[in-house]
Amino acid sequence: MGPMELWEALLLGVVEGLTEFLPVSSTGHLTLLFHLLGLPVEEDPFLKTFLIAIQLGAILAILLLYARRFLVDRRLWLYVGVAFVPTGAMGFLLYPWIKGEVLGNDRVVVFFLFFVGLLLLWADRLAQRARYRDVLELSLLQAALIGVFQGLAALFPGTSRSGATILGGLLLGLSRKGAAEFSFLLALPTMLIAVGYDLLKSAPQVPEGGWGLLALGFLAALLTALLTVRGMLLLVERVGFTPFALYRMALALVYGYFFLR
Repeated sequence: MGPMELWEALLLGVVEGLTEFLPVSSTGHLTLLFHLLGLPVEEDPFLKTFLIAIQLGAILAILLLYARRFLVDRRLWLYVGVAFVPTGAMGFLLYPWIKGEVLGNDRVVVFFLFFVGLLLLWADRLAQRARYRDVLELSLLQAALIGVFQGLAALFPGTSRSGATILGGLLLGLSRKGAAEFSFLLALPTMLIAVGYDLLKSAPQVPEGGWGLLALGFLAALLTALLTVRGMLLLVERVGFTPFALYRMALALVYGYFFLR
């Protein structure tokens, strides 16, 4: 018997695909869902690996959706690479602490769900005076600063990788759509390397039946993310990030009420 049921792996994969690229914290949602399903993510190494590995399905969706732009515009590679440097350095140096002490910590998740919601609410107002429509209009130094924001998100579950990246883009003058798209693109090297590194280290700990569960979660996240990304861009252009900010703050209150008492 595997460490979870098939339907649980499927549900977790769908939630990952829905939330990974929205600025609402996929880790926060998945940690909450683990609680509701009675799965001990804080104590079980496989569940922590599952939580990270299903992100690979979501990131493959971005590779499929933006492959043409990467092939056509080689400057984009440079901007993504420069922004990834601070993220990669912070993640590599602090990886053991993140996975061992921070991942699955309820208090950290609740605090950053709410706090980043407040920041996103403020930054969304700044987007009304955006100076740049696309990340390639920024300097390389500004792109690197967005990478710092993403690196900070890796340290604190509940922050949201996409939320922190979008927040950094908005504060630097990017339009809402430009900030959202760069958060998608910057996810490629960040998540591919993080997931690959984790699977390499955690493969011996995957129990019998575990790889099938990972594959099911991967496929569910892939298909769901393909639909979510397109829908998010349409929503952001019309109403901005305020609904996501308010949702984060409400979720933090609900999460805290039920699991921090």
